[in-house]
Amino acid sequence: MRRHFILPMAVMAAALSACSLTPTLVKPALPVPSAYDAGAAAQGNAADLGWRQMLLDPRLQRLVELALLNNRDLRVAALNVDAVRAQYQVQDSARYPAIGAGGGGTRQRAQNAAGSAAVQQQFTAGVTMSAFEIDLFGRLRSLSDAAFARYLATEQGRRAAQLSLTAAVADAYLDERLASAQLQLTQATLQDWRQALVITRRLHAAQQRSGLDLAQAEGQAATAEADLQARERARLLARNNLELLLGGPLPGDLPAGRALDAQPVLTQLPAGLPSDLLVRRPDILQAEQTLVAANADIGAARAAFFPRLSLTAQLGFASPAISDLFRGSARSWSFAPQITQPLFQGGQLRAELRLSQIRTEVAVLQYEQAIQNAFREVRDGLAGSQTYAQQIAAQQRVAASAEQRRQLSQLRYGAGQDSRLELLDAQRQSYASQQTLLDLRRDQFKSAVALYKALGGGLEE
Repeated sequence: MRRHFILPMAVMAAALSACSLTPTLVKPALPVPSAYDAGAAAQGNAADLGWRQMLLDPRLQRLVELALLNNRDLRVAALNVDAVRAQYQVQDSARYPAIGAGGGGTRQRAQNAAGSAAVQQQFTAGVTMSAFEIDLFGRLRSLSDAAFARYLATEQGRRAAQLSLTAAVADAYLDERLASAQLQLTQATLQDWRQALVITRRLHAAQQRSGLDLAQAEGQAATAEADLQARERARLLARNNLELLLGGPLPGDLPAGRALDAQPVLTQLPAGLPSDLLVRRPDILQAEQTLVAANADIGAARAAFFPRLSLTAQLGFASPAISDLFRGSARSWSFAPQITQPLFQGGQLRAELRLSQIRTEVAVLQYEQAIQNAFREVRDGLAGSQTYAQQIAAQQRVAASAEQRRQLSQLRYGAGQDSRLELLDAQRQSYASQQTLLDLRRDQFKSAVALYKALGGGLEE
């Protein structure tokens, strides 16, 4: 007993710490239908695709790589994970005895009853275990479990941030591609309209065109000039957004990007089943771990009603002479258990238990809400994938028809069969239909990215 004291105490404490008052966690039923819309493909799941297989544009792939390395928000999320992991380790360490070694000495002068003075001294050295709580009812274990679940929740939060960053870079890049395409279209249109203005001015000077035709041509060119500045501004803003997401300026050695009509993003994505979201979506997994932590807090609150047993022990040497301190006759040990039972705390323990129960109820609702939100996002993405292709095909026919009308109107105007107003309307309609087609292509790709993110894709290569 004297030779092996501290270690048996720790083993006994571990053996006594098996009881737990944490209630069994019962997850709520899936608060959404068992399948998406009838038109959604249940075979396969786009979340199985790595983001390189989803984002086909080499330039976009390079941008995502840079963002995952340098984005400040993602770095903060990773540091938050490290911080919560450290908090868990601090909490979990309370389940184990704190053992330390030390030594000391005292020397004092005391006067006895006879009036004579004597000098007394005492030297000690040994190993101590201070106020170690034996977790009889699982209070410390529940607190440790709650801290660990919060660490897992934070890790899922980091994964959710990574997924969101990938989607945000793709969205910003598509905005930049749209702005660049619209800028090129506007530049080409402005060049045509400026040439038409030059011809109209010459014809007006030769009194072959009226002042109204000249005013209309000048207004048309000015409209394109204003639109050009708007497109340039949109391109610069998209570039600024990309640089913010990347955490630095765009490198000069980026690969050439694909045009919007060259399929930079995969658009036909299988969705699988709603139950797949429970194991793929980081935000759902984060809400689940938050629920686990709240449930463990109930166990800790329940255990607080029961007695707490703590131990303080010491094994070492004690001697009035330092030269005799480490002799066999100087060995010493002490064992001081202490038990405390809450009697009256003004309702604090009951309030803490009720608070933990309420927080668990809130966590259940938040878990269900995360599932419902994920289900809605997937259905929104499926709605886009089912309609954008047909809409784009129809808009292509609109743009082709408008361009044909513009060409015919140009010929008729040159032959004097149509008015300048008719030509102006045909040109504007053709220009607007092409701009709308570019908008739809961008929206289709952004919808596909949103569906990919909603399914939980974008985390693995």
